[in-house]
Amino acid sequence: MSSPTYTAFLAGKRLAAGSLCDVALAVWRATLSAPGLPIFVFGDADGKPVDLDLRGDEEGVLARYATASAAAPAPRGRGRPRLGVVAREVTLLPEHWDWLAAQPGGASVALRKLVHEARRQSGDSDRVRLARERAYHVMSALAGDLPGFEEASRALFTGDQGGLAAQMASWPPDVRAYVLDLAGTSLEAAPHRQDKEN
Repeated sequence: MSSPTYTAFLAGKRLAAGSLCDVALAVWRATLSAPGLPIFVFGDADGKPVDLDLRGDEEGVLARYATASAAAPAPRGRGRPRLGVVAREVTLLPEHWDWLAAQPGGASVALRKLVHEARRQSGDSDRVRLARERAYHVMSALAGDLPGFEEASRALFTGDQGGLAAQMASWPPDVRAYVLDLAGTSLEAAPHRQDKEN
């Protein structure tokens, strides 16, 4: 599994992209050279904003985020591989519990099978939805007050690539490129729309 990546923007321009450590250092340096200008950092996987702890000097920031970036899994030893099972609460009606208990392997096995099947059936639509949400998080933060934002949002959620590109034409080039990159899957998967006049 690849490490998560992040992207930082300063005044509508891409400041840095890469590991959390690399981006944090670039942001720390930018706060010294351009104090007071807003800097936004996003996780590339979900498009959500990331708050960085930039206290201290460069070595402190490096130590703080190098540790977070280097948290690699330990090499696997002998024996059965760990599945990474996580226990959480599930609330169901009594008839659901009765049905699950009657399944081969019990409730946990049955729930895992149901989740795998649901993921298989809705995989493409889930990827499209997540790509649109990821792009929208970034659009809201970086372009919420720019011309064409509302129309661009509608075009994004309908999969209208041409409409999205047209509404973003006046936006900073780095913002446009990043939004289109994050939305890529949702725009490619959407059917081409025909003009009503044709």
